[in-house]
Amino acid sequence: MTVPVWTRKEIESPCIQICVVHPETRLCAGCARSIDEITQWSKMSAEARSQIMAELPLREAAPKGRRGGRAARLKR
Repeated sequence: MTVPVWTRKEIESPCIQICVVHPETRLCAGCARSIDEITQWSKMSAEARSQIMAELPLREAAPKGRRGGRAARLKR
């Protein structure tokens, strides 16, 4: 006889444990969520989580090109 495993009916976090926030986009390089979305995730409604999950594939957490190195830093 097996005991059924307890499962939650919540949308799981998209976190892949690569938690590095890009300085320009302010998005996590691993899951593409913002810091606010990450911190509020456990308190969000299922609808809010679904909306964020739908947007994630369209987000670019880190720009593809180079940032410019020292010359770009000096321009700032």
